[in-house]
Amino acid sequence: MNQPKIKRDPEGTRRRILLAAAEEFAAGGLFGARVDQIARRAETNERMLYYYFGSKEQLFTAVLEHALSALVDAERSLDLEGVAPIEAMTRLAHFVWDYYRDHPELLRLVNNENLHEAKYIKGSNRIRELISPVVATLSAILERGQKAGLFRQDVDPLKFYITLSGLGYYTVSNRFTLEASFGLDFGEPTQREQMVRMNTELLLAYLTRK
Repeated sequence: MNQPKIKRDPEGTRRRILLAAAEEFAAGGLFGARVDQIARRAETNERMLYYYFGSKEQLFTAVLEHALSALVDAERSLDLEGVAPIEAMTRLAHFVWDYYRDHPELLRLVNNENLHEAKYIKGSNRIRELISPVVATLSAILERGQKAGLFRQDVDPLKFYITLSGLGYYTVSNRFTLEASFGLDFGEPTQREQMVRMNTELLLAYLTRK
């Protein structure tokens, strides 16, 4: 059997391995993904995969870091500093929910990591620094809203972000079981729009309750 031709481009090879692994891990999880298939998809060989990442588990950790880093990079493109607090919080929430809708592979990766009780995220030195920027953005919006007398004072920024995230996460992560159980397809634009409107009202009702 002929081996794939190896391209002499270290950074390109590493990136191809990472992207190929993301697809394989999202589809089959850590245990279901095959190293030989990742290498084949990346147009390289298994030796190069181990050279760049050390092991399948280390590659899985790198994929998680890369997926979360992409979310953070997208969040940094938001410019909410001059936006009124209620509108800014609404935009932030909608951005996060839209990102989950457009990147369901991120949710599948995180779901798989939860099956491993966060073993690989715990071993990462980058995860916390990847989470903190969006919480800082949310905290700044909260502070502006509180100073303006619009938001309640007893809001924990991190817990609020987790709540905000969960509202968008659930309907994407559980889309197929929700459809099978209740006949509601939250991938359908009208259904999703109604859910986004309801979730937005829930968030703002909590924030503005005195």
